[in-house]
Amino acid sequence: MQMFRNKGYHAASVADLAADMGLTVGSIYKAFRDKQTLFLQVFELYLCKRRQETRQALAQAVTCRDKVAVLLQDYAALSQGVEGIRGCLVADSATQLCALEEALARLVRQALDANQTRITAFIRTGQEDGSVDPGLNAEHTALLMLALLQGMRVVGKAGRQREEMMAVAALVLRLLDRHAAAAATTAFCSE
Repeated sequence: MQMFRNKGYHAASVADLAADMGLTVGSIYKAFRDKQTLFLQVFELYLCKRRQETRQALAQAVTCRDKVAVLLQDYAALSQGVEGIRGCLVADSATQLCALEEALARLVRQALDANQTRITAFIRTGQEDGSVDPGLNAEHTALLMLALLQGMRVVGKAGRQREEMMAVAALVLRLLDRHAAAAATTAFCSE
């Protein structure tokens, strides 16, 4: 998994993968048939691991706004230090989407769509429970947050500090507040 995260799908050769896994090139082909099959399995494992970690973190949240806050803080933590430099297999793969084989590209799109759907549901439920501004367009806000979350992972590859990424998470969370969205729009339009 680390080799794909460090180098990306295309830059990671089968020889690199074999060395990283402590196998021979022949063993890789025997076990996985080809690099694409190996990547598909690694990608599924990565998604499964991240979903489990996210579920555990979200279990402590009370309101849906809290769930969005947990997601933002989770991404901020993953977007700094060593983990940030390793990067996110989904974000890294999304930046190579046009060069990926169709099966891989479809898997990446599905992962992004699932994240957006989850965020949209949090926002809608938050609007219902009063923890999120009811005037926000849930779908557009979720897409903005998805773009920011994935962007945090990309920026984290350059080596960011925890404080920087947590400040970004706090700022993004304010977009869900009733009057913050209007203030942000006014500030943006006046610049």
